[in-house]
Amino acid sequence: MGKTTKAVQKITLSASRDIPFDRLVLSQANVRRVKAGVSIEELAADIARRTLLQSITVRPVLDEAGAETGMFEIPAGGRRYRALELLVRQKRLAKTTPIPCVVRTDGIAEEDSLAENVQRAPLHPLDQFRAFQALREKGQSEEEIAAVFFVAVSVVKQRLRLAAVSPRLLEVYAEDEMNLDQLMAFSVSPEHERQEQVWEALQRSYNKEPYQIRRLLTEGAVRASDKRAQYAGEDYIAAGGAVMRDLFQQDDGGWLQDAGLLARVVAERLERDADAIRAEGWKWVEQAPEFPYGHSYGMRRIPGTRRPLTDEEIAQVEALRAEAEQLEEEVAEADEVSDDTDARLAEIEAEIDALTQRPPVYDPAEMIMAGAFVSIDGNGALRVERGYVRHEDEPPVVEEADEAALAGEGDVQGQDGYNAADGTDPGRADSRIITAHIGGGAEHEAESEEEDGLKPLPDRLLTELTAYRTLALRDALGNEPGIAYLVLLHALCLRLFYRYGAESCLEIEAKSVMFGAQAPGLADTPLAVRVDARHEAWAAQLPEDAAELWDSLSGFDTDSREALFAHCVALTVNATHDAYNRRPRALAHAGRLAEILALDLAAAGWAPNVDNYLGRVTKARILEAVREAKGEQVAQRLEDLKKGDMAEAAAQALAGSGWLPEALRTKGVETMTMPIEAVTPAMQSAAADASADAAGEAAEAEDLPSAEDHEQLEPHEIAAE
Repeated sequence: MGKTTKAVQKITLSASRDIPFDRLVLSQANVRRVKAGVSIEELAADIARRTLLQSITVRPVLDEAGAETGMFEIPAGGRRYRALELLVRQKRLAKTTPIPCVVRTDGIAEEDSLAENVQRAPLHPLDQFRAFQALREKGQSEEEIAAVFFVAVSVVKQRLRLAAVSPRLLEVYAEDEMNLDQLMAFSVSPEHERQEQVWEALQRSYNKEPYQIRRLLTEGAVRASDKRAQYAGEDYIAAGGAVMRDLFQQDDGGWLQDAGLLARVVAERLERDADAIRAEGWKWVEQAPEFPYGHSYGMRRIPGTRRPLTDEEIAQVEALRAEAEQLEEEVAEADEVSDDTDARLAEIEAEIDALTQRPPVYDPAEMIMAGAFVSIDGNGALRVERGYVRHEDEPPVVEEADEAALAGEGDVQGQDGYNAADGTDPGRADSRIITAHIGGGAEHEAESEEEDGLKPLPDRLLTELTAYRTLALRDALGNEPGIAYLVLLHALCLRLFYRYGAESCLEIEAKSVMFGAQAPGLADTPLAVRVDARHEAWAAQLPEDAAELWDSLSGFDTDSREALFAHCVALTVNATHDAYNRRPRALAHAGRLAEILALDLAAAGWAPNVDNYLGRVTKARILEAVREAKGEQVAQRLEDLKKGDMAEAAAQALAGSGWLPEALRTKGVETMTMPIEAVTPAMQSAAADASADAAGEAAEAEDLPSAEDHEQLEPHEIAAE
């Protein structure tokens, strides 16, 4: 028998025809009921631009006898019909315009509607990226593409940026081996080779999160928000430096890719700015991107005077202020502030500052022994600190008593030139000092008895008398708390605001810790700004000459004295831990002081980040911090990360949490991680053990100075000389 060949059933497609628009009606069989997100206006504009690109599926409307009525209903394609209807209402399309339709008679209308929407495959995002790129290459601008497809220009830029990623990585994305968030992270860097290197590195890592990709691609780059970038960013761009931008999340201006080039242009610009300061006539000018906080401690600062405004300048300031007030009144009446008005107000403020906040004028005779520090402040602006006199540049100081002795003058003198005030003889000053130190005082006293006239008191007698006077002063001062308070304030101010503190009879020395390089960036913190501003404000109220200080303080009211006293005492606080200077009792006292003050470091502005904590402790401590602030579940998500990645992720998790390490917590002050009352003795013991372990870990992780290195260290505390 021969083989039987089964005939293949041929498919017959539905007929297509042009049907006038006024013969079409919507069908109740359309399964699309939810209209949210369906834009009729945009589709109508697209049809007007390109005409109808897709025909409409229709079915004949039958009468009761089953005969066609000449009308057709639309079970699938309702959005297209609505868009055409809008064009007809706008008189942009005739009612009788033929509409290309596919006429269906078989099957179920609802099935047609469902199939048209379900069977439609959405465009892969990569195809859209490449389509935008093709349009850009054919001459359409980003703005034109955005207008045609009714999207923001930023969206077009994002799509074009994604299409510019390495072709190799785009293929990886097309094969679903990379998600869209990862692809967006790769778009940060324009270098295809670097992108591919990072992708290869990720294949050997557990962490393939987008933030890790961005971190690897920007490794070695400098944030545009960095003060160096803000200071010399324009010079960097002019020198051909590349800037990496992230179009998919906030990047604070991106990253300056060439750190070496940035360092060079920063140094060159600082040198130019420093030259301008040198031209003012200073003996020396030092420049650096950043000086350690307290770098000018112990130097005398010469005062400057601000030139008073001329009548013309005063009139100019008043006119500017009047204009600003008028603009502000207009703004108050208006619903919103125009860009022009806002810009003008900013210009007026800048002009007033330029007139009133001019730099002080210094005495040229003092400038030749003083200098200035030139650096960059936390906002990227030039910081100039003028008028500091180094110790070696100070003119020699001669005590008044010695000067009088050398000149042979005194309050009371005898015929032979002896000074009755201090017992010195100009002709025998050196021998008197020598004999006083080698026991020759008695011989000198015997010789003096034989001489006639008014003689100075012997040193030994003068010592006995002043010792009695000292004891009497102690007794009297001990009964006068108010005067004792003023005397102590006077001694503190001498040390903290003037070069010399020898004018006080109190054996009290106020020391102020110099932080040096142990706390980078400290000078730009809000805490440092507040303390420095307070010190400058008090310095401006005190007299230039230390000899006038007592009278000045005596004239202060009680509130002013107390405020100044608190400031002076505060400057002497040293709660810094130093590996080479263990002070457990002093640090315990600092803890007690913090408790009394209810010190809250989180409220003061400290927050954990990679640089100040998380990148410098062990993984166990990082996890402990996250666990305390965010719970066990969040900590577990970080357990498999490498140290650097864990620190970055922890910084994001702890942002805004108020978490503080043990060393910064204050007893009795409730933190956002754990109320102090909840700390049990067992937990305290565990914390103590962990602290000891951390000290050992830190000693291994940090290259601590050796004993030989300690000998080269500058003193940690320096008295204000």
